[in-house]
Amino acid sequence: MTDHADRIIVNGKLITFDDGQPSASALAIRDGEIVAVGSSDDVTNLAGPDTVIHDAAGATVLPGFIESHLHLFGGAAELDALNLMEISGEDALSNAVSHYVAERPGSDLVYGVCCNYDILGPGLSTTRQALDRVESNRPFAMMAHDHHTVWANTRALEVAGILNGGDAGEGSEIVMGTDGLATGELRETGAFEGLLAQTATGGREMLGYVTGGDPDPAATPAQRAADRDIIARGLAHCAASGITSLHNMDGNFYQLELLDELHADGRLLCRTQVPFHLKNFHPVDKLDEAIEMRECYDGDMLWSGRVKMFMDGVIDSRTAFVLRDYPDDAGNTGNPLFSTDHFNEASIRCDAGGLQISVHAIGDAAVRRTLDGYEAARKANGARDSRHRIEHIEVLHRDDLPRIAALDVIASMQPLHSPRSGFFPAHPPGQILHEDQLALSFAWQTIRETGAKVIFSTDWPVVPVEVMPSIKGACVYRELGRTWGDQRQSLRNALAGYTCDGAFAEFNEHRKGRLKAGMMADVVVMSDDLEAMDLEHLDEASAVLTVCGGRITHQVA
Repeated sequence: MTDHADRIIVNGKLITFDDGQPSASALAIRDGEIVAVGSSDDVTNLAGPDTVIHDAAGATVLPGFIESHLHLFGGAAELDALNLMEISGEDALSNAVSHYVAERPGSDLVYGVCCNYDILGPGLSTTRQALDRVESNRPFAMMAHDHHTVWANTRALEVAGILNGGDAGEGSEIVMGTDGLATGELRETGAFEGLLAQTATGGREMLGYVTGGDPDPAATPAQRAADRDIIARGLAHCAASGITSLHNMDGNFYQLELLDELHADGRLLCRTQVPFHLKNFHPVDKLDEAIEMRECYDGDMLWSGRVKMFMDGVIDSRTAFVLRDYPDDAGNTGNPLFSTDHFNEASIRCDAGGLQISVHAIGDAAVRRTLDGYEAARKANGARDSRHRIEHIEVLHRDDLPRIAALDVIASMQPLHSPRSGFFPAHPPGQILHEDQLALSFAWQTIRETGAKVIFSTDWPVVPVEVMPSIKGACVYRELGRTWGDQRQSLRNALAGYTCDGAFAEFNEHRKGRLKAGMMADVVVMSDDLEAMDLEHLDEASAVLTVCGGRITHQVA
């Protein structure tokens, strides 16, 4: 065995997140591990005749980014879908659809993604009749950017068998019109799962999200191969942003099998955790499958050991579970997807089995019920290093603010979801949020100041998976008026939310998330010196070299 390094990075501005050596200019990698961090002169002493040396040219070098909340299969599949993020108005939508259809003749469902709730114009409802004007010949449907609402034209509703309505299940709704027919708006997964089955992929990429993998799809060998290729493209897309680890937020055995097959083929470019998805219609005995997942998949590149649940919907469709009526929708407080007893029982069962829990909780009532469940688990099982998580926390009641740290809960948040980032517009006064809720909406800095751990991510494909726009969104303050609080992060804290703190969230803080000898060789070299940049331009920086386990997974030529 040689003492020479396989790979050396020199002339960098290393942000190590190692308190013993917070900065350096070089590091060396051997056998998938960082073996030295220090000055360029010292580290190059480890070079041998076969050592590959990368010159960072004064740019920032970081631990590989950890994307702590995304939907890998769905995001990858949507790379080829009709993206409607920038579309506004019926004419613009009609033009976008007609161009897309012209390139894809046939009778299949035309499927658009990432559309805004007011895509037809402020205050205009998106109905099947409006979408019939946009596309009259083929079934047409489009998914909201948050993936909690779908709108469909009449033909699409007919194909899915729901034009006359149907049972969508608890927490979901096929919105019906006064004429006795569906309006075209489908709220939450139970309402639109049948429509997703009509897409080119048969909806297989969404089953871990929609049904929790119950049952896994009976895919043909050709479909499995196509699905592997879709996921492989998504992994490459993530690696191009400097991402080396992924916390997937939907899961089933099918996805794990595909990822395992990619790993065997050398195409698993990012370390990936896949949870078991417990739906509100599952009995708690279903959690035996989560134990099975953990036992079957427990490697450095692919693992399980976590349970994902949904407590509510989203604020845009007013399905998030809130403590008070929506200001513009009297009598509506949204829908809790789990009853108190069901969720507490599931939390206790997960916690007793040593499983980590992630819960989608957007409204303040959903956050409270989730914290109550975690507290019930602690009382039943005793305190342990559980690192349970709450995903999103978009609205928070002040009484629950200190409970996050007190229960050692990790706040998993998405900077670009906040109107403060400028990616999505703020809701007009009197809509969605009460004025006194704004200060503790998307309150990552306030939560951090309580001592709670805060991690960052994108929830791809809700927003693009690229890291630096989210870092900018966390660091830059935009004056929104009214009573929105200032939640700006320091650059180092924002980067920690994508590196060392993300490693902590997956119980891997001793193995990754820092540039330190003995750590996994997960490294990203950036295009710029991030700490020398104007914060307004952070999103212009990008990854030029991504290394996962000592292997190059992305490199700019």
